[in-house]
Amino acid sequence: MPSVAVKLYSVLFKFLLKHRLQNRIQARPDDSNPFGITSRPEETVAAANPLFTDGVATKDIHIDSFTSLSIRIFLPESSLTPPDPDSKPPPGPRARASGPKRSDLDSSHSPPSYSYPSRRNSYGNFGLPPPSEEVKREPRRNSYGCSNDIVEGGGVYRGYSPSGENCRKLPVMLQFHGGGWVSGSNDSAANDFFCRRIAKLCDVVVVAVGYRLAPENRYPAAFEDGLKVLNWLGKQANLAECSKSMGSVRSSGGSAEFKKSDVNRHIVDTFGASMVEPWLAAHGDPSRCVLLGVSCGANIADYVARKAVEAGRLLDPVNVVAQVLMYPFFIGSVPTHSEIKLANSYFYDKAVCTLAWKLFLPEEEFSLDHPAANPLIPDRGPPLKLMPPTLTVVAEHDWMRDRAIAYSEELRKVNVDAPVLEYKDAVHEFATLDMLLKTPQAQACAEDISIWVKKYISLRGHEFSY
Repeated sequence: MPSVAVKLYSVLFKFLLKHRLQNRIQARPDDSNPFGITSRPEETVAAANPLFTDGVATKDIHIDSFTSLSIRIFLPESSLTPPDPDSKPPPGPRARASGPKRSDLDSSHSPPSYSYPSRRNSYGNFGLPPPSEEVKREPRRNSYGCSNDIVEGGGVYRGYSPSGENCRKLPVMLQFHGGGWVSGSNDSAANDFFCRRIAKLCDVVVVAVGYRLAPENRYPAAFEDGLKVLNWLGKQANLAECSKSMGSVRSSGGSAEFKKSDVNRHIVDTFGASMVEPWLAAHGDPSRCVLLGVSCGANIADYVARKAVEAGRLLDPVNVVAQVLMYPFFIGSVPTHSEIKLANSYFYDKAVCTLAWKLFLPEEEFSLDHPAANPLIPDRGPPLKLMPPTLTVVAEHDWMRDRAIAYSEELRKVNVDAPVLEYKDAVHEFATLDMLLKTPQAQACAEDISIWVKKYISLRGHEFSY
């Protein structure tokens, strides 16, 4: 059974959450807010930190001028290590029985690295203050060609891309936080801690998505935001490739005017700001893309995976090779055994979750069998046999566990690699909730996820499986 502290915290958590949900239902916003919000005032936020103090540097980017959609990039320090000379190209994606074939996607399609000038652009997108006058100097190049500005107090990765081809490319993981559609954020202290842990254990560049929250923005806003980030990732890869091609052509032209300033080698917008995100251009390999969703974020991840399957090669060079669904926020009109037995379970019980769905789904579309809520309804599309390998994490004391397990079983019936990791004495969000993040069980869950994910993102493959 969960500890006494967990039980007491759960009672307080549910009381506050239910109070907030009921207040938002009573507010009943009549008009959708097109700009939207991605966090609540009560959320404890962790500032982006460019220092590798704990092995991961972070930066925030606002990627949509019409909404509040943003991302936080988590770059592990391992990206600055030399690539393994014995590494092999990643295997092609799992063969599909029908639909778009993408077996020709491998590491050769990953966006090439790109060299940026060692200065900030007009938008300050690199998000870092210049070094003090006492230590200001030209960026130093290490033995493998990476720019790694060093200042007093530790190493700072100032957003400049490597100049050569030898910097290490890492898989990209899109992460969608939880919060019952109405709370949570990609820059919350708890989500920041979890993403740092995953970035280091899985050795990936984590892109945490700050999608719009309900009820200000109801379905399908959060789902559209998730898909928009996936498309943005592909656009970034293509822009990086075009930027390098432009630089090569102009350099070979022999014009001294082009050689004097590297700024002529980027693709810039009408304000002169670079359009290419340097961390992803330098270290991101979108041909090895993983989706990871937490609670309601798992619903978003599953939606994005389905849309990626439908898009097929239109997403090139992005290739979704796997997804991880952590205690997904599934529900349905016909209750499962766990939905009856554990209806009053810890933290997110059935009554609270139903309120959350009422805030998320438009009133005219509200149904517990909505395609966003119930993965087991027929004709949901696309065919399950086309879905990427899917790892499902469930907790023993989570009332939503049975439906998540049933979805995994349906995937296995059509030969999709879809294991289930069930944790004893665990509650909903046991590996991502603020007070539980530092428990041994939360650490073990992250390690288990990394073992499975590395089968699909490692250049050499991985010997472990479930």
